[in-house]
Amino acid sequence: MVTINNQSIANIDIVNSLKKDVQYKEVWQRILNQKVIEKAAQERGITVSPEEIQVEGDRLRMEKKLYKVSDTMAWFAEQMITVEDLEAGIGDRLLSQKLAEHLFKQEVEKFFAQNRLNFQEILLYQIIIREPRFAQEIYYQIKEQEISFYDAAHCYDIDEKRRQVCGYEGNMCRWSLKPEIAAAVFSAKPGVVISPIKTAQGYHILMVEKFIQGELTQQRYQEILNNMFRQWLAREVNYMLYNQIEPESSEQLHQKIA
Repeated sequence: MVTINNQSIANIDIVNSLKKDVQYKEVWQRILNQKVIEKAAQERGITVSPEEIQVEGDRLRMEKKLYKVSDTMAWFAEQMITVEDLEAGIGDRLLSQKLAEHLFKQEVEKFFAQNRLNFQEILLYQIIIREPRFAQEIYYQIKEQEISFYDAAHCYDIDEKRRQVCGYEGNMCRWSLKPEIAAAVFSAKPGVVISPIKTAQGYHILMVEKFIQGELTQQRYQEILNNMFRQWLAREVNYMLYNQIEPESSEQLHQKIA
């Protein structure tokens, strides 16, 4: 039973609300994930210290501009949590990150080196048009310099946001593009307009502004690490469910949610 502002909410009400909003499975999955993380961390002697939790808590408070104790307490009340709840959540996240680093830190650089081409980037512009004949006509107008690529994108692209930025898509990795698009743009010359390519979205007129050598930045390192960890976690959860234990009952889940 949870009491908020003198209103009592039964555990079953919380669970039923999650089910109605189709969030029940998501919460259950998070609980199973955490069980696996805690077990794996314990087996490997990985822990999180109170000092580490304090540092992350201070960073979080600064991020949310909670400079005064009164501001922090008001935020806790608004979120309906306690200091202990916040610290427990921080501890879980730090433990997950530490475990991921322990398991896959040495694998990230190896994976990046083996897949460097997939992380090469381009600075891409594109126009998408629905009708094939019109797309071909616009392509020839751009090629013959009757209209600039940017003006054509501003006038004719099917997407309003892309029209506003004259077709600018920004930095794109090879793996983030459809295979037929990636094959065309990564073999193109900068500044040369590529003839329309058909996809489910329509007909793409593309132009590469420049190529950018793939680098293992901190952000990319974290993305690869997170992806490896998610795949590992999914396998471990499946193993736990189907080979070792039965899934927790609804009553056990209700207790954890409460």
